[in-house]
Amino acid sequence: MIIQERLVKEFIEMVKIDSPSYKEGKFAAYLKKLLEDLGLEIVIDEHAGQVVGSDTGNIVAKLKGDLPALPPILFSAHMDTVSPGEGIKPQVKDGAIYSDGTTVLGGDDKAAIAAIIEVIRHLKEEKISHGDLEFVFTIGEEAGVWGSHYLDYSLIRAQMGFVLDCDGEPGTIVCQAPVHEKIYATIFGKAAHAGMNPEEGVSAIQVAARAINNMKLLRIDEETTANIGVISGGLATNIVCDKVKVHGEARSLKEEKLQQQITHMLNCLQNACREMGARLETKIERQYPAFHLAESEAVVQIAKNAAQALGLKAEVVASGGGSDANYFNHRSIKTVNLGIGMSKVHTKEEFIKIEDLVMTARYLVAIIGEVKG
Repeated sequence: MIIQERLVKEFIEMVKIDSPSYKEGKFAAYLKKLLEDLGLEIVIDEHAGQVVGSDTGNIVAKLKGDLPALPPILFSAHMDTVSPGEGIKPQVKDGAIYSDGTTVLGGDDKAAIAAIIEVIRHLKEEKISHGDLEFVFTIGEEAGVWGSHYLDYSLIRAQMGFVLDCDGEPGTIVCQAPVHEKIYATIFGKAAHAGMNPEEGVSAIQVAARAINNMKLLRIDEETTANIGVISGGLATNIVCDKVKVHGEARSLKEEKLQQQITHMLNCLQNACREMGARLETKIERQYPAFHLAESEAVVQIAKNAAQALGLKAEVVASGGGSDANYFNHRSIKTVNLGIGMSKVHTKEEFIKIEDLVMTARYLVAIIGEVKG
Protein backbone atom coordinates (compact mmCIF):
# COMPACT_ATOMS: atom_id res chain seq x y z
CA MET A 1 0.00 0.00 0.00
CA ILE A 2 0.96 3.64 -0.33
CA ILE A 3 2.28 4.62 3.09
CA GLN A 4 1.42 8.26 3.80
CA GLU A 5 3.85 8.77 6.68
CA ARG A 6 6.78 7.43 4.65
CA LEU A 7 5.83 9.49 1.59
CA VAL A 8 5.54 12.73 3.56
CA LYS A 9 8.85 12.05 5.31
CA GLU A 10 10.57 11.44 1.98
CA PHE A 11 9.15 14.59 0.47
CA ILE A 12 10.23 16.71 3.43
CA GLU A 13 13.74 15.24 3.22
CA MET A 14 13.93 16.01 -0.49
CA VAL A 15 12.90 19.65 -0.30
CA LYS A 16 15.54 20.29 2.34
CA ILE A 17 18.23 19.49 -0.24
CA ASP A 18 19.01 22.58 -2.33
CA SER A 19 18.70 22.08 -6.09
CA PRO A 20 18.36 25.40 -7.93
CA SER A 21 18.64 25.23 -11.70
CA TYR A 22 22.19 24.33 -12.79
CA LYS A 23 23.06 23.25 -9.23
CA GLU A 24 21.08 20.02 -8.99
CA GLY A 25 24.15 17.89 -8.24
CA LYS A 26 23.66 17.39 -4.49
CA PHE A 27 20.05 16.35 -4.92
CA ALA A 28 20.90 14.15 -7.92
CA ALA A 29 23.47 12.27 -5.82
CA TYR A 30 20.84 11.72 -3.11
CA LEU A 31 18.26 10.52 -5.65
CA LYS A 32 20.74 8.26 -7.47
CA LYS A 33 21.61 6.42 -4.26
CA LEU A 34 17.93 6.10 -3.37
CA LEU A 35 17.16 4.56 -6.76
CA GLU A 36 20.17 2.25 -6.64
CA ASP A 37 19.15 1.04 -3.17
CA LEU A 38 15.74 0.20 -4.65
CA GLY A 39 17.43 -1.93 -7.32
CA LEU A 40 16.96 0.27 -10.37
CA GLU A 41 19.44 0.49 -13.23
CA ILE A 42 20.82 4.05 -13.35
CA VAL A 43 22.45 6.08 -16.10
CA ILE A 44 23.57 9.70 -15.63
CA ASP A 45 23.14 11.62 -18.86
CA GLU A 46 26.37 13.56 -18.39
CA HIS A 47 26.44 15.10 -21.88
CA ALA A 48 23.17 16.92 -21.21
CA GLY A 49 24.65 18.33 -18.02
CA GLN A 50 27.69 19.61 -19.88
CA VAL A 51 25.63 21.26 -22.60
CA VAL A 52 23.19 22.81 -20.14
CA GLY A 53 25.92 23.91 -17.73
CA SER A 54 24.65 22.02 -14.71
CA ASP A 55 26.78 20.27 -12.11
CA THR A 56 25.03 16.98 -12.96
CA GLY A 57 23.18 15.35 -15.82
CA ASN A 58 19.68 13.98 -16.19
CA ILE A 59 19.04 10.76 -14.27
CA VAL A 60 17.58 7.92 -16.34
CA ALA A 61 16.43 5.00 -14.20
CA LYS A 62 14.89 1.70 -15.28
CA LEU A 63 12.82 -0.80 -13.33
CA LYS A 64 12.57 -4.07 -15.21
CA GLY A 65 9.14 -5.64 -15.13
CA ASP A 66 7.98 -9.25 -15.18
CA LEU A 67 5.53 -8.74 -18.05
CA PRO A 68 7.82 -8.29 -21.07
CA ALA A 69 4.91 -8.31 -23.52
CA LEU A 70 3.69 -4.96 -22.18
CA PRO A 71 5.01 -1.73 -23.69
CA PRO A 72 7.48 0.20 -21.50
CA ILE A 73 6.14 3.44 -20.05
CA LEU A 74 7.92 6.59 -18.97
CA PHE A 75 7.41 8.72 -15.86
CA SER A 76 9.26 12.00 -15.52
CA ALA A 77 9.78 14.91 -13.13
CA HIS A 78 12.41 17.64 -12.88
CA MET A 79 14.98 17.99 -10.11
CA ASP A 80 15.54 21.76 -10.17
CA THR A 81 13.58 24.39 -8.26
CA VAL A 82 13.04 28.12 -8.77
CA SER A 83 14.39 30.88 -6.55
CA PRO A 84 14.21 31.55 -3.69
CA GLY A 85 14.69 27.83 -3.21
CA GLU A 86 17.72 27.36 -0.98
CA GLY A 87 17.51 26.63 2.73
CA ILE A 88 13.91 25.42 2.50
CA LYS A 89 12.31 24.70 5.89
CA PRO A 90 9.13 22.67 5.30
CA GLN A 91 6.24 23.01 7.73
CA VAL A 92 3.30 20.62 8.15
CA LYS A 93 0.03 22.24 9.18
CA ASP A 94 -3.68 21.80 8.54
CA GLY A 95 -3.18 18.73 6.36
CA ALA A 96 -0.71 20.42 4.00
CA ILE A 97 3.02 21.07 3.64
CA TYR A 98 4.32 24.63 3.30
CA SER A 99 7.69 26.37 3.44
CA ASP A 100 8.34 28.73 6.35
CA GLY A 101 7.45 31.67 4.09
CA THR A 102 11.00 32.75 3.24
CA THR A 103 11.41 30.43 0.24
CA VAL A 104 9.35 28.40 -2.18
CA LEU A 105 8.45 24.89 -1.01
CA GLY A 106 9.99 23.01 -3.93
CA GLY A 107 6.95 20.80 -4.42
CA ASP A 108 7.46 21.81 -8.03
CA ASP A 109 8.68 19.23 -8.75
CA LYS A 110 9.89 17.22 -5.75
CA ALA A 111 6.34 16.26 -4.82
CA ALA A 112 6.33 14.28 -8.06
CA ILE A 113 9.72 12.71 -7.34
CA ALA A 114 8.68 11.68 -3.83
CA ALA A 115 5.47 10.14 -5.21
CA ILE A 116 7.44 8.19 -7.82
CA ILE A 117 9.80 6.81 -5.16
CA GLU A 118 6.83 5.71 -3.03
CA VAL A 119 5.28 3.99 -6.07
CA ILE A 120 8.49 2.05 -6.75
CA ARG A 121 8.56 0.91 -3.11
CA HIS A 122 4.90 -0.09 -3.30
CA LEU A 123 5.39 -2.15 -6.46
CA LYS A 124 8.29 -4.01 -4.90
CA GLU A 125 6.72 -4.57 -1.48
CA GLU A 126 3.41 -5.78 -2.89
CA LYS A 127 5.14 -7.77 -5.66
CA ILE A 128 2.87 -6.20 -8.28
CA SER A 129 3.44 -7.42 -11.83
CA HIS A 130 4.14 -4.75 -14.44
CA GLY A 131 5.99 -4.06 -17.67
CA ASP A 132 9.27 -2.21 -17.90
CA LEU A 133 9.17 1.24 -16.31
CA GLU A 134 11.50 4.09 -17.21
CA PHE A 135 12.02 7.20 -15.09
CA VAL A 136 13.66 10.43 -16.23
CA PHE A 137 14.58 13.10 -13.70
CA THR A 138 15.63 16.19 -15.59
CA ILE A 139 17.85 19.20 -14.96
CA GLY A 140 17.25 22.83 -15.90
CA GLU A 141 13.53 22.54 -16.52
CA GLU A 142 12.73 25.78 -14.73
CA ALA A 143 15.49 27.61 -16.59
CA GLY A 144 14.29 26.64 -20.07
CA VAL A 145 13.22 22.97 -20.25
CA TRP A 146 16.87 22.22 -20.99
CA GLY A 147 17.13 18.71 -19.55
CA SER A 148 14.54 17.16 -21.85
CA HIS A 149 15.77 19.29 -24.75
CA TYR A 150 19.27 17.80 -24.56
CA LEU A 151 18.34 14.36 -23.16
CA ASP A 152 20.05 11.38 -24.79
CA TYR A 153 16.91 9.82 -26.22
CA SER A 154 18.77 6.66 -27.21
CA LEU A 155 18.48 5.74 -23.51
CA ILE A 156 14.67 5.64 -23.74
CA ARG A 157 12.58 2.79 -25.15
CA ALA A 158 9.13 3.98 -24.04
CA GLN A 159 6.78 5.42 -26.65
CA MET A 160 4.31 6.80 -24.12
CA GLY A 161 4.95 8.90 -21.05
CA PHE A 162 3.56 10.79 -18.08
CA VAL A 163 5.19 13.98 -16.85
CA LEU A 164 4.19 15.02 -13.32
CA ASP A 165 4.54 18.78 -13.41
CA CYS A 166 1.16 20.51 -13.37
CA ASP A 167 -0.58 22.44 -10.60
CA GLY A 168 -4.06 21.03 -11.21
CA GLU A 169 -5.62 18.47 -8.90
CA PRO A 170 -4.85 14.79 -9.53
CA GLY A 171 -7.02 13.85 -12.50
CA THR A 172 -5.94 16.92 -14.50
CA ILE A 173 -4.49 15.75 -17.83
CA VAL A 174 -2.69 18.28 -20.01
CA CYS A 175 -2.77 17.13 -23.62
CA GLN A 176 -1.89 20.45 -25.28
CA ALA A 177 0.75 23.08 -24.50
CA PRO A 178 2.15 26.04 -26.41
CA VAL A 179 5.20 26.80 -28.48
CA HIS A 180 7.26 29.47 -26.73
CA GLU A 181 9.80 31.96 -28.08
CA LYS A 182 11.78 34.72 -26.36
CA ILE A 183 12.75 38.08 -27.86
CA TYR A 184 16.04 39.68 -26.85
CA ALA A 185 16.25 43.25 -28.20
CA THR A 186 18.93 45.89 -27.74
CA ILE A 187 18.13 49.47 -28.71
CA PHE A 188 21.09 51.79 -29.39
CA GLY A 189 20.39 55.51 -29.13
CA LYS A 190 22.85 58.37 -28.77
CA ALA A 191 24.25 59.74 -25.53
CA ALA A 192 24.20 63.46 -24.73
CA HIS A 193 24.23 65.66 -21.65
CA ALA A 194 20.64 65.78 -20.39
CA GLY A 195 20.93 69.35 -19.13
CA MET A 196 23.21 71.06 -21.63
CA ASN A 197 22.42 69.54 -25.03
CA PRO A 198 19.68 66.88 -24.74
CA GLU A 199 18.43 67.61 -28.28
CA GLU A 200 21.63 66.06 -29.62
CA GLY A 201 20.84 62.73 -27.99
CA VAL A 202 18.54 59.86 -28.89
CA SER A 203 16.99 58.33 -25.81
CA ALA A 204 16.92 54.56 -26.08
CA ILE A 205 14.46 54.60 -23.19
CA GLN A 206 12.02 56.75 -25.16
CA VAL A 207 12.41 54.50 -28.18
CA ALA A 208 11.69 51.40 -26.08
CA ALA A 209 8.68 53.13 -24.51
CA ARG A 210 7.21 54.00 -27.91
CA ALA A 211 7.77 50.47 -29.21
CA ILE A 212 6.21 48.81 -26.18
CA ASN A 213 3.30 51.23 -26.11
CA ASN A 214 2.44 50.16 -29.65
CA MET A 215 2.54 46.45 -28.88
CA LYS A 216 -0.44 44.22 -28.26
CA LEU A 217 0.58 42.34 -25.10
CA LEU A 218 -0.63 39.98 -22.36
CA ARG A 219 -3.73 38.01 -23.44
CA ILE A 220 -3.84 38.22 -27.22
CA ASP A 221 -6.56 35.59 -27.73
CA GLU A 222 -7.65 32.30 -26.18
CA GLU A 223 -4.56 30.56 -27.61
CA THR A 224 -1.87 33.26 -27.48
CA THR A 225 -0.09 35.40 -24.87
CA ALA A 226 2.79 37.88 -25.01
CA ASN A 227 4.76 39.86 -22.48
CA ILE A 228 7.65 42.28 -22.03
CA GLY A 229 9.25 41.15 -18.81
CA VAL A 230 12.63 42.87 -18.50
CA ILE A 231 13.85 46.38 -19.38
CA SER A 232 17.31 47.54 -18.40
CA GLY A 233 19.54 50.44 -19.32
CA GLY A 234 20.84 53.86 -18.46
CA LEU A 235 23.80 55.10 -16.44
CA ALA A 236 22.71 58.37 -14.79
CA THR A 237 19.86 60.88 -14.82
CA ASN A 238 22.03 63.51 -16.48
CA ILE A 239 22.86 61.33 -19.49
CA VAL A 240 20.48 60.71 -22.37
CA CYS A 241 20.37 56.91 -22.32
CA ASP A 242 22.08 55.39 -25.35
CA LYS A 243 21.40 51.68 -24.73
CA VAL A 244 18.41 49.71 -23.49
CA LYS A 245 17.82 45.97 -23.36
CA VAL A 246 14.27 44.70 -23.73
CA HIS A 247 13.42 41.05 -23.10
CA GLY A 248 10.01 39.61 -23.94
CA GLU A 249 8.22 36.47 -24.99
CA ALA A 250 5.27 35.09 -26.87
CA ARG A 251 3.45 31.77 -26.58
CA SER A 252 0.69 30.17 -28.58
CA LEU A 253 -0.97 26.84 -29.05
CA LYS A 254 -0.68 27.53 -32.80
CA GLU A 255 2.64 28.04 -34.58
CA GLU A 256 1.21 30.53 -37.08
CA LYS A 257 -0.22 32.69 -34.31
CA LEU A 258 3.08 32.68 -32.48
CA GLN A 259 4.91 33.86 -35.60
CA GLN A 260 2.32 36.60 -36.18
CA GLN A 261 2.81 37.88 -32.63
CA ILE A 262 6.62 37.74 -32.79
CA THR A 263 6.55 39.61 -36.11
CA HIS A 264 4.23 42.23 -34.64
CA MET A 265 6.52 42.82 -31.65
CA LEU A 266 9.60 43.05 -33.87
CA ASN A 267 7.83 45.48 -36.21
CA CYS A 268 6.98 47.74 -33.27
CA LEU A 269 10.62 47.77 -32.21
CA GLN A 270 11.89 48.37 -35.74
CA ASN A 271 9.39 51.15 -36.47
CA ALA A 272 10.16 53.01 -33.25
CA CYS A 273 13.89 52.81 -33.93
CA ARG A 274 13.49 54.06 -37.50
CA GLU A 275 11.19 56.92 -36.48
CA MET A 276 13.46 58.12 -33.67
CA GLY A 277 16.87 57.50 -35.17
CA ALA A 278 17.97 54.53 -33.10
CA ARG A 279 19.57 51.22 -34.08
CA LEU A 280 18.16 47.80 -33.20
CA GLU A 281 19.68 44.37 -32.64
CA THR A 282 17.43 41.37 -31.94
CA LYS A 283 17.68 37.67 -31.24
CA ILE A 284 14.81 35.19 -31.16
CA GLU A 285 15.26 32.05 -29.07
CA ARG A 286 12.87 29.12 -29.13
CA GLN A 287 12.26 27.71 -25.66
CA TYR A 288 10.23 24.67 -26.59
CA PRO A 289 7.89 23.34 -29.30
CA ALA A 290 4.13 22.92 -28.94
CA PHE A 291 2.33 19.62 -28.60
CA HIS A 292 -1.26 18.52 -29.04
CA LEU A 293 -2.54 15.02 -28.35
CA ALA A 294 -6.04 13.98 -29.37
CA GLU A 295 -8.22 12.73 -26.54
CA SER A 296 -8.45 9.41 -28.38
CA GLU A 297 -4.69 8.78 -27.96
CA ALA A 298 -3.92 5.73 -25.84
CA VAL A 299 -1.84 7.69 -23.32
CA VAL A 300 -4.74 10.11 -22.72
CA GLN A 301 -7.26 7.31 -22.36
CA ILE A 302 -5.03 5.45 -19.91
CA ALA A 303 -4.73 8.58 -17.76
CA LYS A 304 -8.49 9.16 -17.90
CA ASN A 305 -9.38 5.57 -17.07
CA ALA A 306 -6.94 5.48 -14.14
CA ALA A 307 -8.36 8.72 -12.73
CA GLN A 308 -11.94 7.48 -13.01
CA ALA A 309 -11.00 4.17 -11.37
CA LEU A 310 -9.92 6.17 -8.31
CA GLY A 311 -13.08 8.28 -8.33
CA LEU A 312 -11.21 11.36 -9.55
CA LYS A 313 -12.65 13.87 -11.98
CA ALA A 314 -10.69 13.34 -15.20
CA GLU A 315 -10.21 16.72 -16.89
CA VAL A 316 -8.42 16.89 -20.24
CA VAL A 317 -7.13 20.44 -20.65
CA ALA A 318 -4.76 22.70 -22.59
CA SER A 319 -2.06 24.61 -20.73
CA GLY A 320 -0.45 28.00 -21.28
CA GLY A 321 2.86 26.75 -19.88
CA GLY A 322 5.47 24.33 -21.12
CA SER A 323 7.07 21.30 -19.49
CA ASP A 324 9.29 18.38 -20.33
CA ALA A 325 6.23 16.88 -22.04
CA ASN A 326 6.76 19.36 -24.89
CA TYR A 327 10.11 17.87 -25.80
CA PHE A 328 9.09 14.26 -25.16
CA ASN A 329 6.25 14.70 -27.64
CA HIS A 330 8.63 16.46 -30.04
CA ARG A 331 10.78 13.30 -29.90
CA SER A 332 7.76 11.06 -30.66
CA ILE A 333 7.12 9.89 -27.08
CA LYS A 334 3.41 10.59 -26.69
CA THR A 335 3.28 12.22 -23.28
CA VAL A 336 0.71 13.97 -21.11
CA ASN A 337 1.43 16.27 -18.19
CA LEU A 338 -0.45 15.34 -15.01
CA GLY A 339 -1.76 17.55 -12.23
CA ILE A 340 -0.33 16.62 -8.84
CA GLY A 341 -2.06 19.19 -6.65
CA MET A 342 0.81 21.61 -6.02
CA SER A 343 -0.55 25.08 -5.32
CA LYS A 344 0.80 28.65 -5.57
CA VAL A 345 3.96 27.37 -7.24
CA HIS A 346 6.87 29.77 -7.76
CA THR A 347 5.81 31.78 -4.71
CA LYS A 348 6.71 31.77 -1.02
CA GLU A 349 3.11 30.71 -0.32
CA GLU A 350 3.54 27.42 -2.23
CA PHE A 351 1.97 24.36 -0.61
CA ILE A 352 0.68 20.88 -1.35
CA LYS A 353 -2.06 19.02 0.46
CA ILE A 354 -0.92 15.71 1.91
CA GLU A 355 -4.01 14.02 0.48
CA ASP A 356 -2.98 15.18 -3.02
CA LEU A 357 0.56 13.91 -2.53
CA VAL A 358 -0.81 10.50 -1.54
CA MET A 359 -3.36 10.53 -4.36
CA THR A 360 -0.64 11.27 -6.89
CA ALA A 361 1.17 8.09 -5.86
CA ARG A 362 -2.06 6.12 -6.01
CA TYR A 363 -2.80 7.60 -9.42
CA LEU A 364 0.54 6.42 -10.81
CA VAL A 365 -0.13 2.91 -9.51
CA ALA A 366 -3.51 3.01 -11.26
CA ILE A 367 -1.90 4.16 -14.51
CA ILE A 368 0.53 1.24 -14.35
CA GLY A 369 -2.46 -1.03 -13.75
CA GLU A 370 -4.26 0.37 -16.81
CA VAL A 371 -1.27 -0.37 -19.01
CA LYS A 372 -1.13 -3.84 -17.51
CA GLY A 373 -4.81 -4.32 -18.31
